[in-house]
Amino acid sequence: MSNRLFQGIIHQMSEAADRTIGVIDENGVIIACSELVKIGETRQEAKDELIYTAEAVAIGGYTYRPINSGTKWEYIVFVEGEDKMADKLASILSISLANIKNLYDEKYDRNSFIKNIILDNILPSDIYIKSKELRFNTEETRVIFLIKFLTKTEVLPYDAVQNIFPDKTKDYVISVGETDVVLVKELKPGTDVKKIEKLAKSIADTLNSEFYAKTVIGIGTAVENIKDLARSYKEAQVALEVGKVFDTEKNIISYENLGIGRLIYQLPTTLCEMFLQEVFKNGSLDNLDRETLLTIQSFFENNLNVSETSRKLFVHRNTLVYRLEKIRKITGLDLREFDHAITFKVALMVKRYLTTKPAKF
Repeated sequence: MSNRLFQGIIHQMSEAADRTIGVIDENGVIIACSELVKIGETRQEAKDELIYTAEAVAIGGYTYRPINSGTKWEYIVFVEGEDKMADKLASILSISLANIKNLYDEKYDRNSFIKNIILDNILPSDIYIKSKELRFNTEETRVIFLIKFLTKTEVLPYDAVQNIFPDKTKDYVISVGETDVVLVKELKPGTDVKKIEKLAKSIADTLNSEFYAKTVIGIGTAVENIKDLARSYKEAQVALEVGKVFDTEKNIISYENLGIGRLIYQLPTTLCEMFLQEVFKNGSLDNLDRETLLTIQSFFENNLNVSETSRKLFVHRNTLVYRLEKIRKITGLDLREFDHAITFKVALMVKRYLTTKPAKF
């Protein structure tokens, strides 16, 4: 239990109580008090007295009452005075803090539980047992957002994301590294990828506007069972990795929209090198200058449409046809033919992959 949480509640209640109030831990040390100077003092006599009773006791001008948690107490509240009002205030304070503590502990345990699931630190058979203990619904639709902070901010990445989703019982924010934060977001059944990506963009925009944080967000697939969250997390990781290679301009990358890049990323580099050697004999890809490569990129972006590409490049149609014919002579691939264009597109992606990733065997 966080001492800061206790202190925050005590501070809020101090004016209403109009008396000195506070909390003592199991060692008899004051850990929260409306009079800050008393924090750190020891009330050993109160601790010793309450070992034998669960009722309130009055000692030295204060009324003490344990905060019950299950079958034993861990903390004691105290209120200035030994009168009936002090006893009532101690009772109210004890009940209030006990409920707050239970909610806090349940939330903390759930976060730890979710973290163990996504990191594969819990056996599948134990997931359902723990879910029942925490009264956790295992059949809700959820998705993993892996938020990577690319710039330093005045607040910690975890705190920044938690600020966007404060005090939620359905969404969980988990720190998985110095710059990486996982958001486990509950969704309405049937939520499509576009809506999920729109939510991710909203998160990125909020982090940028409120905390001046530049981020990139990887999104796993939505899952309907809690045990599949680990898979969604791995997918979000792959989305970020593949995005670094093939979608460097995007800051929202969904696993479901990775396309052929996902397949290429999983291939061994030796196989990729063999493919390039077969497609581009004699290193012909390296013989293409920057202008030619830009022409190829624009041709692909405009769906192999000669007229539209020439318009976007501000060149005459015949000029573009000449460039395409030049590419055919160098590489043996005519980009105006669909099969050749597909081969060339994949080859360019493989080339980019090889230049950004270490060898994989």
